[in-house]
Amino acid sequence: MKKRWLARRLLLFILALFVLLYANFERDGGERLSVSGISPAPAARRPPPASEALRRTPRAELRLEDIFISLKTTGRFHGTRLALLLETWISTTKSHTFIFTDEDDDHLKAQGGYNVVVTGCRSDHSQQALGCKMAAEYEGFLASDKRWFCHVDDDNYVNGQALVATLADFPQDGDIYVGKASLDKPITAHELMEGNQTRQVKFWFATGGAGFCLSRRLAHKMSPWARGPRFQETSAKISLPDDCTVGFIVEERLGVSMVHCPLFHSHLENLMLLDRASILQQVTLSYGPLGDKMNSVELKGSFSKEEDPSRFKSLHCLLYPLTRWCP
Repeated sequence: MKKRWLARRLLLFILALFVLLYANFERDGGERLSVSGISPAPAARRPPPASEALRRTPRAELRLEDIFISLKTTGRFHGTRLALLLETWISTTKSHTFIFTDEDDDHLKAQGGYNVVVTGCRSDHSQQALGCKMAAEYEGFLASDKRWFCHVDDDNYVNGQALVATLADFPQDGDIYVGKASLDKPITAHELMEGNQTRQVKFWFATGGAGFCLSRRLAHKMSPWARGPRFQETSAKISLPDDCTVGFIVEERLGVSMVHCPLFHSHLENLMLLDRASILQQVTLSYGPLGDKMNSVELKGSFSKEEDPSRFKSLHCLLYPLTRWCP
């Protein structure tokens, strides 16, 4: 009888000891997890090649309507370059694409529904004319309620789905300047100082020909050098055009590094070398003459190269096959 009583007491003691040890293990383990920041969630993805300085945050809730897409053009290209964009990608982003031009257009007015801003800037390709339009674009964005400012030229195709996916991976309340450089090293400029002195500055800039984007927070911080006439004044101080001026303000004045993203493309690169399998994932594409050929992506589509030399129509029909004019 006494042996059975001792056995029961021993068993209860062992069980109590096990419970105590288990509870202590759970508490210590939880503390270790909390201190180290380890989470039972899947391991974080590798940082994107677009930026070594920024790590992607969990994908934000971002809609295409949250992006101010700013298109720079000129009157002589309304019937050619602009007409192609109106027929293709702008048809999917009409309400939040803003067309900045230097010439009024009755035909555009007659079509209705387009956000056309006649800037009053000169129609040439001079530093002053380009800076004038960029200043107007910048002011237009600040006056809007959009979260991102994305500038493109009239020879760019904008893949809205890829644009949203790219921007959603950045901190929405951060200082973000993303695009693609046209040079393989920072540009060198000479900033005009007081007393007619100059100082050498070096900075990266995202080429306007491939398009670039700025977060609202960063755009607001640019104000001391970009609001009103100050953008053109800043441009004149470094004797460089609009896209270089944006890079100067962001990198040199604000100390924010440009995020290099390979998904933006201009006619300055050989677009025929772009991997066909990745074309539908690119944010922007372009086209233009390259010797005696057309510099455009190699893409099998519903239109021949003669019918669609830019390949924009073929690309658009792959992305939006239900478009009424797609074969």
